[in-house]
Amino acid sequence: MLLGILGTLLFIGSAPGLAQESSGPERYSFESVHMGTTFRIVAYADGKRRADEATDEAFAYAARLDSLFSDYRPDSEVALLARQAEAGGCVTVSGELRALLHEAQRWSERTGGLFDVTVGPLSRLWRWSARRGALPAPERVHAARAAVGFRELTVDEAERCLTFERPGMSLDLGGIAKGFAADAMLGILNRHGIEAALVDAGGDIVVGAPPPSSEGWRVVLPGGDSLRIADAAVATSGDAERHVVVDGIRYAHIVDPRTGFGVIDAPTVTVVAPDATSADVLASVLIIMNPADGQGLVRRVGTVWARSRGDTDWTAGPLPMHAWHERQMSLPHR
Repeated sequence: MLLGILGTLLFIGSAPGLAQESSGPERYSFESVHMGTTFRIVAYADGKRRADEATDEAFAYAARLDSLFSDYRPDSEVALLARQAEAGGCVTVSGELRALLHEAQRWSERTGGLFDVTVGPLSRLWRWSARRGALPAPERVHAARAAVGFRELTVDEAERCLTFERPGMSLDLGGIAKGFAADAMLGILNRHGIEAALVDAGGDIVVGAPPPSSEGWRVVLPGGDSLRIADAAVATSGDAERHVVVDGIRYAHIVDPRTGFGVIDAPTVTVVAPDATSADVLASVLIIMNPADGQGLVRRVGTVWARSRGDTDWTAGPLPMHAWHERQMSLPHR
């Protein structure tokens, strides 16, 4: 569900008073297309061979996750599951999909179902309608909503399978898959001994240790202010790049499972969290929630910071330990 990056990664900032090292790990940048968007890696490594080996493995894993999670691909595991699964039957699925669904179900419980990966029938209906510039017929929305419900999805770890309890159910992992992929890719880079690294999965950004001679990675947020982050993640979601206007009303591509329609006049939401999976989910679900409920969720989670810019602007939560507003630290822009 996350849109393309609205807050753009700019430059690596150096901490004040620290000299630039003339030797040590070198900076390498790579990019590759997965999940319908561009994935980027910036890594500081002791030599190009190590950087190449680590990023090749990270991108290969992103390609594998793409083949499992992308419902746009007719050959993906998620797409095959939608065609093959029968209500009440347990279908064997990959370990990656089971792991992601366990995390998704946890967030569904925390949000009272506003984050729901079983929204697939509604998402497909809304995409079809948005391409035509018209709202779906009420009876079609009603039928699609009847096939949605996270509590009707069961993941059996012992049997390594998944069960849809209602007919016509399907998955849409757009609000969690890229964050999940970014976290996994950073883990691969770390296992190759690359600690100072950044992964940008189409706007879901997660970073490890700071670059050499720096206190953090600089990320510019919508509106122009910036953060320095280390061992943290940032995600921004909104309707600036993907929306449709019908009868003068602006609908986002993110579907509200309560109505079956795209969110109307969606705000721009930015989240800073300890990991990209959490940032991805929260940036998607906070768009759907009203300001009071959204701020309440952020406070309950406790380890994230969020800012919403729209009809009602609000900010809630503490910045994670290794994130701070650049203006507060008086760090130089580079």
